[in-house]
Amino acid sequence: MKRVLITGAGGFVGSRVLQQWQGKYELCAFPKGFLCTATETEVLTQTRARDPDVILHTAALSDTGYCAQHPAEAYRANVELPVWLARAAQQTKAKLVAFSSDQVYAGTKQQGPLSEALDLHPANIYGRYKLEAEQRVLELCPDSVHLRASWMYDLPGYGLPIRGNLPLNLLRAALKGEAVRFSRNDFRGVTYVRQVIENLELAMDLPGGVYNFGSGNAEDMVCTARRFAKALGITVKITEESWERNLVMDAAKLERSGIRFAATQQGIRCCLQDYGLSDL
Repeated sequence: MKRVLITGAGGFVGSRVLQQWQGKYELCAFPKGFLCTATETEVLTQTRARDPDVILHTAALSDTGYCAQHPAEAYRANVELPVWLARAAQQTKAKLVAFSSDQVYAGTKQQGPLSEALDLHPANIYGRYKLEAEQRVLELCPDSVHLRASWMYDLPGYGLPIRGNLPLNLLRAALKGEAVRFSRNDFRGVTYVRQVIENLELAMDLPGGVYNFGSGNAEDMVCTARRFAKALGITVKITEESWERNLVMDAAKLERSGIRFAATQQGIRCCLQDYGLSDL
């Protein structure tokens, strides 16, 4: 049975990997809080002790605002730590699969789905650090896989960590009678996290490189939010803004490898079915 070392095992993605992959793989993790203060030597020692076949790196400091305010802490978490894990993967001969982010596309002026081949200059610190991590890790481990994930969501349940996401934000706004703001010129994929984890099994066997990894979306975020609200059976006031952003990722490279995601609008229906709420 393949042994998989999961970083960020207590986080949004890592905790769900542990739940969904039980019995399929031999799963292990670092001690809780270890990566917050560990040195590179300690990371290597702990990795060697677990002797993984695959290192699945889900840990990150992903709040874009926090990263902008704490660049040194963000650099350690989002660049130095992946580089340390790459060196650990080299020495243990493990395959490294690391989460990157659609924020590498922040500031891109091109319209339509964005491919992995674009020359990028991310507009925020988080995106810049994620792009640097991809580049530096691939130099060390050409067979490493980097998954540019979109905004993910889940509903509360199963006793797992939850964080702000599109359906949860809409539900909270509806309960409080508050308005939510979205832009007609904002385009991005929004992905059901359980589909991410299902597709991760195939992603572990991808050739080294960078892959867009999430749902596509042909609609702007105002339309997307309204579709999600309708699927959830709620009424919520949406204030329309006009600021511009495009983070929609082209999935062609991933699909050529046999991995497909449901479109953003289909994903919410899959989520509701999983929670027995498909009759809403």
